[in-house]
Amino acid sequence: MGQSLKGHVAVVTGAGRGIGQAIARSLATEGASVAVCARTEHEIAATAALISDAGARAIALQLDVRNEVAVRSVLSETERRLGPVTLVVNNAGTPGPAGLDWEVDSRAWFECVDVIVRGAFLVSQAVIPRMIARGSGCIINVGSITGTRTYLPITATSVAKTALIRFGEGLAAQLERHGVRVFTIHPGVVRTRLLESYSLQIPEDWFVGPERAGALCAKLASGRYDALSGLFLGIDDDLEGLLGRVGEIKKRELYCLRLNT
Repeated sequence: MGQSLKGHVAVVTGAGRGIGQAIARSLATEGASVAVCARTEHEIAATAALISDAGARAIALQLDVRNEVAVRSVLSETERRLGPVTLVVNNAGTPGPAGLDWEVDSRAWFECVDVIVRGAFLVSQAVIPRMIARGSGCIINVGSITGTRTYLPITATSVAKTALIRFGEGLAAQLERHGVRVFTIHPGVVRTRLLESYSLQIPEDWFVGPERAGALCAKLASGRYDALSGLFLGIDDDLEGLLGRVGEIKKRELYCLRLNT
C-alpha cells in the first residue's frame, strides 16, 4: 500500500462498480480511508469488502446523490466513522437515452442530467464549507470527452458532462483563496455498463482499464498538482509537463472550455 494519501478521507460516489470502484480502490491503495457510495447496496458492500480485504479502511454508505438530506447525512456519517473528509470524487451517473432528442424519453433525458449535475452540486455544496473551515481539500469531478464535443446519439450525457466541466472551473476559481482545489477528469474510454447501454460502435483499441482513472485521481489528490486546479485533465496527460507550462496554460486558457474564434 502506498502512503501518499495517508490520513486522507475520501468520499467516492457511484463507487459500486466500474470507474468509481477503481477510483475508490486506487485511493485506498495509496493510504486513504474511503466511503464507498452509490444507490445499489450490494455493489457498494462488495467494493468496500475488496478494499478492506486489501488491508485498507472503507465503509459502504447507500446514497442517491439527488437527495440533499441524504447527501448531508452521508457526509456526517463519514466524518463520524472515518474523520474529516479531505477528498470528494463526484462520479455518480446514469445513462441518458440514446437517440434523436425529439424522440427519446424526456424523463430519462433529464434524469441523466439530474444525477450527474445535481449530484455533483449537492455533494460539493455540502462538503465545501467543511473544507474551507480547515483551509484545504480536493474535489474531483469525473467528466468525459463527450463534454467537449457532440457525440451522437447521446446528447443528454454530453450536456451533463459539459456542465460538469464548467462547474469544476467555476468552483476552482471560487475556492482558490481557500486552499481547496478542484479538477475535472476524462477517464478514457472504459467498458462500463453505462457505456455499453448506448450500443455505440467503438474500436477495440480505444478501450482502457478503469484503474487508469483511479491512478489519475490519486495523483491529483496528492497535492503535487494543485497548480493545475480548475483544468480538465485526462489519463494520457503528462502532469509533470503541465506543471512546467502552468503559466502558459493559464494565460492561453488551455485545458478548459472556451469558444475558439
